[in-house]
Amino acid sequence: ERKDKYYEFIMRTSPGDNPAVIAEKAKEKLRKRRDLKEGAEDFSIQTFDQALATFTNILMIINGMLILIALISLIVAGVNIMNTMYTSVLERTKEIGIMKAVGARNSQIMQLFMIESGMLGLVGGAIGVVIGLALAEIVMLVAAQAGVTMLKAYFPPYLIIGSLVFSFLIGMVSGIMPAKKASELKPIEALRYE
Repeated sequence: ERKDKYYEFIMRTSPGDNPAVIAEKAKEKLRKRRDLKEGAEDFSIQTFDQALATFTNILMIINGMLILIALISLIVAGVNIMNTMYTSVLERTKEIGIMKAVGARNSQIMQLFMIESGMLGLVGGAIGVVIGLALAEIVMLVAAQAGVTMLKAYFPPYLIIGSLVFSFLIGMVSGIMPAKKASELKPIEALRYE
C-alpha cells in the first residue's frame, strides 16, 4: 500500500557467510529499529535451512500418516483373506474328506489352501498396483496441466515385482490358520459334513 512498507523481503548472503549469523544480526537490527524487546518480535526471520527443516518435518508427518493408513489397510486385507479362506474350508469340507480318504497328507492340504490364499493376496496386490499406476499417471497429467512439469512418477520393475511378491506373502500368512484347520479335519467327519 505504501512505498516504504514491506511485508516480506529476501536476503542472499555472500559465499562463505553463515546465514544463521546473518539472520541473527538482521533480527537484532530490526528489533532496534522497531524498538522491540527480545522475544516480543512482531516479525520473523527464517533461513533456508530452517525452511528446509520445516518442510522435512511436514513430509515426515505425511509419511507417518501414509504408513499408518497402509498398515490399517494391510490388517483389513489380511482379515478379509482369512475370512474368505475359512469360508472356503467350510464349503469344501467334503472335498477335503475325499482328498484325505484317497491318501492326501495334512501338509499337502495345508499347502493347497496356503497357495490359494496367496493367490487371493496376489490378485488383490495386482489390482492395487494397477490402480496405483493409474492414479500416479492422473496426478502427473493434472500437474502438467497446472504447469508443474518437474513432477514425474517413476515405476521401477523391482518395485512392482516386490509389491506383488509382498501381496502373495501377506495372502499366504493370512491363510495359515484356515489352512491348518483344513489339514486337521478328520476324514470321516469331513465326508459326513453336509
